[in-house]
Amino acid sequence: MRNKAAKDPKRQIQGAVSRAQGRRFEERLDDSFAYYADRGFAIVEKTPEPMRPTKSLGNGKFIAFFEKKAQPDYKGTIKGGRTVLFEAKFTSTDRMTQDRVGRDQSEYLSRYQRLGARCYVVAGFASGDVYRIPWDVWLNMKTFFGRKYVKETDLEKFCVHIAWNGVLQLLE
Repeated sequence: MRNKAAKDPKRQIQGAVSRAQGRRFEERLDDSFAYYADRGFAIVEKTPEPMRPTKSLGNGKFIAFFEKKAQPDYKGTIKGGRTVLFEAKFTSTDRMTQDRVGRDQSEYLSRYQRLGARCYVVAGFASGDVYRIPWDVWLNMKTFFGRKYVKETDLEKFCVHIAWNGVLQLLE
């Protein structure tokens, strides 16, 4: 009989690959937002994940755990004063489900949008293509797409153009 606690090496490898792809996706976003900041078009920054220290190890080191995340991944201001929020999601599968944005994050984005902020889910797929989906569309996925998930083919009109220098034109 197989030990239930034994880890499946195939799943471990797939998990490592998925985490690396997700990190690369966020690096693309970070680089693009840095480009906008360098040129004075916008300041959009990664929201730090809340961390709770549990034990001091001395010399500024500690043991901590990540608390439940409720805020979107990126927040900022576009030149002229408009607030913008982005929740970044990446998948190596052929679809992305609506529930990838948690209830707390959903409420956060909705509150900001009611105040006039531009809110989006930035979806990255293994193809390398990136899509900027308006929050209203994501929130009403069933109405727009007939189901609570999207495929890349559903998102063509939300495709983010990539500049000659690799910058994702997320604010265009």
